[in-house]
Amino acid sequence: MGQQVRKGEELNETPLKAFLHQKGLIDDTSTPMDVIQYSNGFSNLTYLLKFGNQEFVLRRPPFGAVKRGHDMSREFKVLSKLNAAFSKAPEAFAYSDDMDIIGSSFYVMEKKEGIILSPGEAKKRKISPEGYKKIAERWLSTFVELHEVDYEEIGLGDLGRPNGYVERQVTNWGKQYLKAATTDVPEAHKVMAWLDENQPREYDSALIHNDYKYDNIAFKDDSWDEVSAVLDWEMCTLGDPLMDLGTSVSYWTIPTDNDMITKSWPSPTMNPGNPGRLELLEMYEQKTGRPVRYPVFYYVFGLFKIAVIVQQIFYRYNKGLTTDERFAHLDKAAQMFCILGWQSVQTGKIENQFG
Repeated sequence: MGQQVRKGEELNETPLKAFLHQKGLIDDTSTPMDVIQYSNGFSNLTYLLKFGNQEFVLRRPPFGAVKRGHDMSREFKVLSKLNAAFSKAPEAFAYSDDMDIIGSSFYVMEKKEGIILSPGEAKKRKISPEGYKKIAERWLSTFVELHEVDYEEIGLGDLGRPNGYVERQVTNWGKQYLKAATTDVPEAHKVMAWLDENQPREYDSALIHNDYKYDNIAFKDDSWDEVSAVLDWEMCTLGDPLMDLGTSVSYWTIPTDNDMITKSWPSPTMNPGNPGRLELLEMYEQKTGRPVRYPVFYYVFGLFKIAVIVQQIFYRYNKGLTTDERFAHLDKAAQMFCILGWQSVQTGKIENQFG
């Protein structure tokens, strides 16, 4: 999960310690600061700051990124309001947009303890089918709990514009894909046209996470009885909770998926005991009473959104704005998600689309 800081992504220690002292988070700027960079994820950069027995987490945008999608002030606002009503969200302590401190905006929050089920961590733990059944249920119950938060009551009513949300999402993600495209992918254009023509016009509104998956939650311990934290709130907004569910389901790889996804984008959700994608939708309907009437639309939208995100990251790598070698082949991943989406459209399925 953690590693030494990648070259070129170091933090400027002296002004950062002065800022933390000014905010009352540390008592003495002479206290040694140890920094570990979290290796998970392809987006915002996350660091663990250690001062003796004190620990904080710092988040900043990736190098070479535009502000859209990496707005630290917005993420800080979400956590500042949300923690009181949804304790699984980390408590946010301080925010700064002073470029003289670390060269970008950033915020500092509490470190939440727990087990994060990245593919590597899940493989190491050899979790039983019964364990995964419990993990999936707790994961989904926490998702539903978030969707039931009264966002007006906690002061987040101005976080987004629920009316017209689906239409804006379809339009904006299409624009972002075209802006970041590096090769012509016919399936991407077909998927964009289909999403535009088949979007639902009526839907609910909720506080949504927009990147809710196994490796963005932490479990208190390996009894899997309690989710201790939900992480990575950079895309949180107000909108259709089924769009949120669609993104999560699109990450939910299952054993019967085509080799192109199971080999290149593996997930702990493939292990025995996890529900399939259709079963996951049924579980959500039972817990919320909210019917999922257009499963293919939500699933395909989720796949396309992931395609855009990884294509944007590849675009930065291709332009030399980042040198992280993990990004070198993400254009192929973006193409794969578009192909999967178009196959789902053609078959009308979210499982076994290839026969």
